Amino acid sequence: MTERNAFAPAPAPAPEGPVRPARPARFRVHYAWVVAGVSLLVLLGSAGFRSTPSLMMDALHNEFGWSLGTISIATSVNLTLYGLTAPFAAALMDRFGVRLVVVCALLTISVGSGLTMLMREPWQLVLCWGVLVGLGSGSMAGAFATTITGRWFQARQGLVTGVLTAAGAAGNLVFLPVGAWLVEHHGWRSAVIVVSLAASAVAVPVLLLMRERPADLGLLPYGATEEPPAPAADGRALTRSLRVLRDAARSRAFWLLSGSFAICGATTAGLVGTHFIPAAHDHGMPVTTAAGLLAMIGVFDVIGTIFSGWLTDRVDSRILLVTYYGLRGISLLLLPQLLAGSLQPPILAFVIFYGLDWVATVPPTVALCRRHFGGDAPIVFGWVLASHQIGAAVVAGLAGLARDALGNYDLTWYGAGALCVVAVGLCLALRTSRPDRPVVPALP
Repeated sequence: MTERNAFAPAPAPAPEGPVRPARPARFRVHYAWVVAGVSLLVLLGSAGFRSTPSLMMDALHNEFGWSLGTISIATSVNLTLYGLTAPFAAALMDRFGVRLVVVCALLTISVGSGLTMLMREPWQLVLCWGVLVGLGSGSMAGAFATTITGRWFQARQGLVTGVLTAAGAAGNLVFLPVGAWLVEHHGWRSAVIVVSLAASAVAVPVLLLMRERPADLGLLPYGATEEPPAPAADGRALTRSLRVLRDAARSRAFWLLSGSFAICGATTAGLVGTHFIPAAHDHGMPVTTAAGLLAMIGVFDVIGTIFSGWLTDRVDSRILLVTYYGLRGISLLLLPQLLAGSLQPPILAFVIFYGLDWVATVPPTVALCRRHFGGDAPIVFGWVLASHQIGAAVVAGLAGLARDALGNYDLTWYGAGALCVVAVGLCLALRTSRPDRPVVPALP
């Protein structure tokens, strides 16, 4: 028998029971929550950047003599490109990665906002704030949140979608009061400088912390028990986006969702988001006070949208949409009688009631896209979001023209209330017993 070296360490005792393979290192907090936090910051900034034009309408009118209808054209272009960019951005994220697309989008916003300081003609406002900021913010639209939740979460998808959607409202909480104060005390150029610098600053945590998929870190999606199917490789983002649109357009659900979401955009970002401040100012309310009310709408929107995400995990999404559009229509029909030159209880009641409903429609709409379109849901939702923004753009322009022609916004509030009734009918027409077409994974 060979004698063991006296200075050699004693052999470790054999483990009891079967030997288990070594496990990869685990994060104490699932990294999905880190990615969700970075996404929240991106969406906070994106929402704040988009809200700035509504603060500048009166200032641009006073400095350049441009009509509200003319200024609204830039907002309409911004909203249109915001929507049309979304489905292509979702495909580009699959092709080039979320981090690269988001960083490029933030820098585009920074450049577009910064160049606004040099403008002298209306077409320059359309180019800078309409085209550049519209393209940049559209790349971080709802399709971005849908991509993140689809890749990183299997459990709590509705709740996380609600939280990320609520980031849009929370962004208004920060930028609207600050922006209104800057415009009033230091001019509109100071506000666009802040937007330009903030967009560049938000790109830093995206570069440092954003990761593409859980598999990159040896993780499963949050709540998953098995590895998801490998993503399909497709180098033709434009082709895939158009193919998904072609296939989705054959579905009745796609047109019903697109129609109702177009009305959602018309009655939120297009009308209230763009024209609430000048409409309140028409009644003698200071711009800073009106901006504060719009920010308060954002406070209650955060609560309502997160709660809507929680409900979406538990309640039929169609019932939720019918309820949301019905309540929104009632509040808009009453708004012309509530506006006044100072803060009164009725307008505060509108802020609370309408705020809880502002973008509560997003989580159930995303859930219905996932139900009907499976792996293509992020791109399909991008196209549905495009209809949302087209509706917003049309109404943003028409409301400005109506204000120039009639001297007030009353007709636009009544028309928006009537549109919500149409949205209720479209949602009631959605089928819930089965998808309109088989749910299949995304194909190249």
